[in-house]
Order: sequence, then C-alpha cells, then structure tokens
Amino acid sequence: MFKTIGAALAGAHAARARQPVRRHSRLAGQCEAVFWRRTDRREVRRVLLAARKYELAGRQPGRRNGPLGHVALEVLEFLVNLVDYRTGRLEPSLDTLTRKLRRSKDAVVRALAALRAHGFADWIRRFETVERDGPGPRIRQTSNAYRLSLPARAARLLGIQGQDVPLPDDLTHDRESQRQELAAMKAALSLNDLAVLEVNDRLLGRALAELGCSVQERESASRSESRSRVSS
Repeated sequence: MFKTIGAALAGAHAARARQPVRRHSRLAGQCEAVFWRRTDRREVRRVLLAARKYELAGRQPGRRNGPLGHVALEVLEFLVNLVDYRTGRLEPSLDTLTRKLRRSKDAVVRALAALRAHGFADWIRRFETVERDGPGPRIRQTSNAYRLSLPARAARLLGIQGQDVPLPDDLTHDRESQRQELAAMKAALSLNDLAVLEVNDRLLGRALAELGCSVQERESASRSESRSRVSS
C-alpha cells in the first residue's frame, strides 16, 4: 500500500515538473485590460518617493536595510521609469530586470516579493501559445504583467509632498490681476496684432494677420460706403 502511495506521489511530482507554465498563470492578452490602470508621471513618482520614505521609516538602528531593501527600491525605480502612462502597461521579463539592474535572479525575486508584500507592486503570471509542428506543449510561460500601487500607510509618510498645495493668496491675486490685464490688452488690439500675439507659429501667425488686415479693410470700405449713401 505504501509503495502504491509513494508511486502515486512520485508520478504527481513528475507530471507537475513537465507542466510548461506555472500555477495560476493566465493567457497573455486576455487578462491585462482589467489589471493595468492608466497613470501619469506624478502618480508613479509618488509611489517611488513613498517607498523610499517607507524604507527609511522602517529601518532599525544598526541595520543596512529596512522592510523593502535597497534592491527592491532599485527594482521599483526601474518599473516607475518603464511603465506606459497611457495604458499602465508594464511587463518586463525577469531576465530584463536582472540584466538592466545587474542583480542576481534570486535578489530580484526577493525584491519583487518585498514590494508585493508591502503593497507597492502586484502582478499576474501569464503564458502564451506556441506554434509547434512536432510533439510537445503548445504553451509556454511569458513575462508577468505588473502594476504599481501606493499603500495607504506609505502615502501618509508623504505629508505635504503628496498633496496638491494651494497657492498663497497674494500669488493668486497677482495671477488674477495679470489675467485681467492681458484680457484688456487683447481687447484693445487689432485683429492682425491679436493673431500675431496668439499664434506661436510665425507663418500661421503672419497668414492670420494678413487675413485680419483684409477683414479690417473690408469693414472700413463698408463703413465709408455707408457714410456716402447717408450723405447722398
């Protein structure tokens, strides 16, 4: 009986070893739309700054590293500079991370695990289909899809650096005064002068200015003709 159980377990381990993809992997191209999120430069920079502060705040006296570790901060900075802001796309391979950062595979894996454990990154495992004529698996493991995030406990460490600070009252007043002065100046300009002021491109500005002159000439001619009719 024990021999039978042992043989069954050995067969299960062998079958698992032959699996071409890791457990809980999902088909690439079918899962990222609800996982990736649109972001921007300011948001991902906040994530990196918060992680650095989180690392310093959690470092024990006499210890080199805090809860994340310096390799994790290197990995996070690399991801921050790689993410596509418009789509949130972020899918570097482990080989890319180890090569670009010049770190061992084990170091990068531990760094990613630390970022995930403390809420700064998450990912989903993926696999892809393979065109193959002969025998063998038709799928293979591919790179993970990563997503950056800012945990609340780290966001609190940002303080004023993580907030949109309102402008001082005097600066707000000065900007409003400048806006009103500029509006008054534009209202007093002729059409051709206004065109040159509003358009940065010289050729387009010149063309609009000439159009403004033509409009003003027609309006002037029309007013002269009206006065002549009245006099007659």
